[in-house]
Amino acid sequence: MYKAILIVACLAFAKAVTAQTLVDPTLTYYLPNPSTTYNSEISTPQEILGYVPGKWHVTHDKLAEYMRVLANESDRITLENRGTTYEGRPLLLLTITSPQNHTNIDQIQSDHIALSNGSNALTANMPIVVYQGFSIHGNEPSGSNAALLLAYHLAAAQGEEIENLLNNTVILFDPSLIQMDYNDLPVG
Repeated sequence: MYKAILIVACLAFAKAVTAQTLVDPTLTYYLPNPSTTYNSEISTPQEILGYVPGKWHVTHDKLAEYMRVLANESDRITLENRGTTYEGRPLLLLTITSPQNHTNIDQIQSDHIALSNGSNALTANMPIVVYQGFSIHGNEPSGSNAALLLAYHLAAAQGEEIENLLNNTVILFDPSLIQMDYNDLPVG
């Protein structure tokens, strides 16, 4: 009987030790291609947060801080503060695309609006516009952590694959889709 209890206890301890090592992954664990190189002038989430995303639940203030850092460091990202939540948290929207598309963003927006109004404009050379929203509920840590990692990848990855993606895509990136205080919106 004691042997059986000892064996079960040893197996439980071994499983706990093994599980603990999986909780502390490295940044490369999450990134899509181990051969992708990254611009060393772009801060990693770990450099700003003090830990690799996924180890702890990121707070909204740290999420917003990292998005501001990326917007300051990368010419692929612009940042817009669209308002505040009921609790006064900033509602951020990042526009992530190639630097060339950023210089033509007003024309790209105008062309896409014209399409939605029935225009017959040629779309072959227009970048697609994609919206990505993360973590609609405050207790969903995976979305915010994924936003940190994907924003870093889009800001810092180097090579033909990412350049092609950003030349052909405008990503409207909402790192934390949380309820807005609509009383703060301008009327009209």
